[in-house]
Amino acid sequence: MLSQENQSTKKKKGVWRLLAKSLGEKAGKNDKEADKIALIRLLMFVSIFITNCFIVAGVIKHWNDEPKIHLIIDGTYAPDQVNESGPLKVHL
Repeated sequence: MLSQENQSTKKKKGVWRLLAKSLGEKAGKNDKEADKIALIRLLMFVSIFITNCFIVAGVIKHWNDEPKIHLIIDGTYAPDQVNESGPLKVHL
């Protein structure tokens, strides 16, 4: 049982080591400090990644939106364009 837990711990440390190395050059005076720096880099990467996902989702959502321009001509500006029902509304 102990050897199985030991293998699991070694596997987690191996994954963490690869992840930390993928984030950049090892920094710090010792391994503990280097792990803290790698964790900070990881948090920064995750926050940037999530922000980029929201930006891309917003772009995709509004990809082909056509702006609707509502032009209302009041009678004081163009009296010949106003009919009995009220100001003329033009949809472009």
